[in-house]
Amino acid sequence: MPSIRVGAVNYLNSKPLVEGLTEFAGDLDLSLDLPSRLADQMAAHELEVGLIPVIEFLRAESYSFIPNIGITSHGPVLSVTLFSRVPWKDVRTVSLDEGSRTSAALTRILLEHRHRLTPQYRQLPIDEPAEAVSTDAVLLIGDRAMKACLPGFEFAYDLGHEWNEWTGLPMVFALWAVREGVDLASSEVAFAQAKQLGLRRAGVIATREAAALGLDAGFCRRYLTNIIRYDLGPRELAGLRRYHELAADLGAAPRGTNLVHYHRPHLVESRQR
Repeated sequence: MPSIRVGAVNYLNSKPLVEGLTEFAGDLDLSLDLPSRLADQMAAHELEVGLIPVIEFLRAESYSFIPNIGITSHGPVLSVTLFSRVPWKDVRTVSLDEGSRTSAALTRILLEHRHRLTPQYRQLPIDEPAEAVSTDAVLLIGDRAMKACLPGFEFAYDLGHEWNEWTGLPMVFALWAVREGVDLASSEVAFAQAKQLGLRRAGVIATREAAALGLDAGFCRRYLTNIIRYDLGPRELAGLRRYHELAADLGAAPRGTNLVHYHRPHLVESRQR
């Protein structure tokens, strides 16, 4: 059987979802990259499954998703921050982290829908220091956001908190997307098994990853266990639908994309007969 190419986000918050993944299913070929690059690899058919930004799931229109697994927050997320020199109402220019797609759209939603602003946007390359930008605000995501201080920016807005405070709903940042026609066969269950193992081993993961990130292991453990959520239940899906609606209003996502659970292709065909 040919291997199933799987891509996951190369951030701390994704580690519990890939813990032991290839041990649970030997035919899974796992690679790690930036969220934006994973989305491009999925679109180019270089991956069969990707832990991709939800905005790219919505834009693709043809993907399904593995049920009840996602990277979500019910309030502050810590790893998605808009650093700003000025209050929300005065933001006119914004630099957006190159690795971001979902959070870039979330930034637009908050600025343009909630605060009724129309700022100008530019991309911040991964290798460009955020401290050097000339814009009013800069969006950082992932491990880069958690390590950043940016003392020259008076405000640090946690976008998970801002979204939840405004909508009262969880924010979904990423999910396991499956390309149309892909048959995961018995490997499908490995994704749920990896999630369960990863949550049990949060302390081990935090200790293992902290040194390379230059972060405190205790902080990393609390981030994985108390801040990031990994379920994708009814409340999270309600948050995703609201995000989709607002993104579509801005032209950042197509309208009418269905949120479809993954089913093996032959099972779908048999149900349609």
